[in-house]
Amino acid sequence: MQLSLIAMTLSGSIAATAGSVSTTPTYYKDIAPLMQNRCQECHRSGEVAPMSFMSYDQVRPWAKAIKNAVLTKKMPPWFADPHFGKFSNDRSLSQHEIDTLIAWIDGGAKEGDKKDAPQPRQFAEGWTIGQPDQVFQMPVAIDVPATGVVDYTYVVIPTGFTEDKWVQFAEARPDARSAMHHIIAFLRPPGSRWLKNAKPGIPYIPEGFKGRTQTGESGHQQGNLEDQIPGELLVGFAPGLPPTECKPGEAKLIKAGSDIVLQLHYTPNGKATTDRSRVGLIFAKEPPQRRVMSMLAMNAFLKIPPGDANYEAHAHATVPLDVNLVALTPHMHLRGKDFLYTAVYPTGEKQVLLNVPHYDFNWQLSYVENQELLLPKGTRIECVAHYDNSPNNPANPDPAKEVRWGDQTFEEMMIGFFDVSFDAKADPTPLRQRQRDPSE
Repeated sequence: MQLSLIAMTLSGSIAATAGSVSTTPTYYKDIAPLMQNRCQECHRSGEVAPMSFMSYDQVRPWAKAIKNAVLTKKMPPWFADPHFGKFSNDRSLSQHEIDTLIAWIDGGAKEGDKKDAPQPRQFAEGWTIGQPDQVFQMPVAIDVPATGVVDYTYVVIPTGFTEDKWVQFAEARPDARSAMHHIIAFLRPPGSRWLKNAKPGIPYIPEGFKGRTQTGESGHQQGNLEDQIPGELLVGFAPGLPPTECKPGEAKLIKAGSDIVLQLHYTPNGKATTDRSRVGLIFAKEPPQRRVMSMLAMNAFLKIPPGDANYEAHAHATVPLDVNLVALTPHMHLRGKDFLYTAVYPTGEKQVLLNVPHYDFNWQLSYVENQELLLPKGTRIECVAHYDNSPNNPANPDPAKEVRWGDQTFEEMMIGFFDVSFDAKADPTPLRQRQRDPSE
């Protein structure tokens, strides 16, 4: 009885949805523009999606699967609670777009007249940002085994820049996409002692992490702390994570003589492969008024009990000067359930910036502010996250184990990244300082 009622409700909902579109849509007139705006960024050759949606012949066989994915909100991937914040890269479909897709599919997925088709969307081959001004590629390929655990690997690539460069767009591209969990491209300025023993171009694993499956209770290497502080974040790659795209008048700075350092996290998938990842840069056409940098609130002292279905963790960071909030990027691993950002202003007023009630590790999304939000000096960014280490979590590697901070996906992390912009002439040093709770 209950199942029948659910089926009737769902079927009535679908019928109502399809009925809200006045005419039967066709691919070229109604669906092709939607595919261009919502799908093709990922659904094209060489990108993260397993199938291409660049033509009617490519889309038509997937019509039923598209209907299911849209109705269940599985696609497009977007997890922000709509009650908090407005984001320029919101991938969620409007009700009209959903109605149109369902009506098209239920109406037989008709092709229509090719004369109604929009101009094809142009993509630079191999790049989302367009053709880069300069590309840096790993000079030596890294062999990724078919099985096992691969330690975080670093590759230092000298830029050779003899003058400061302002970067408006940056993109990291893996060569072995199927075996790559993530790339983080850092900037290492001249004089930095971070990874001082790494030779340019040669894959390097820091001694403190070789062969380790657990980073230890502290979550940090032993030794001189100054040697362990990474540089400024330039761009990252992970499924769903957009490239760095600064708006006009804003850019990231690469100081003359800096190196680009790639942090590479490989996840063997049963097939041995090789990788030569690369980073593409598009430079700002003129010096910007505002500089963009990444900050973070992190908790490296996780201690999730076995079987705990709702472990709570906190992290915070205080903004040391007046900045504008540009984007928010929550990061956890397979046990992550939800993530909340709240701004506590110097006045004591609180504002929820982003709520992700159903975190999905398979999609590392960044939420870009529709309009940059002023964060006055002294604003505290508070993050709260929950983890499901119980058997009820189908993605849980081992609910019988206590889980602590660690690089690998079977361990956990809590990082609330947030990008900010500020006066390009201001001293950024306070923004780089690592902040800790007194309780740590």
